[in-house]
Amino acid sequence: MDSDTAMHLLSETLLTAAKVCAPILLTTLVVGVMISILQVVTQIQEMTLTFIPKLVVVVAMFLVTGAWMMAVVVEFSKRLFGLIAGM
Repeated sequence: MDSDTAMHLLSETLLTAAKVCAPILLTTLVVGVMISILQVVTQIQEMTLTFIPKLVVVVAMFLVTGAWMMAVVVEFSKRLFGLIAGM
């Protein structure tokens, strides 16, 4: 394996990881900002207030996008094993 192949595999791995993680991270970010704005407006400074909504959103996103995430990871793994077999 030369360095070009290794760099290509590394970049493809990082892009796949970013693609799989993006929906959950973005929705968690949006919910966190909304809860923070709500806390500022109402002056409720409870630290645990953000935990439950974020947890519910993450579970909901896993239920909604879980099959897609698994399909992306399985397709990437098939391509990776095919490339390994071709070496």
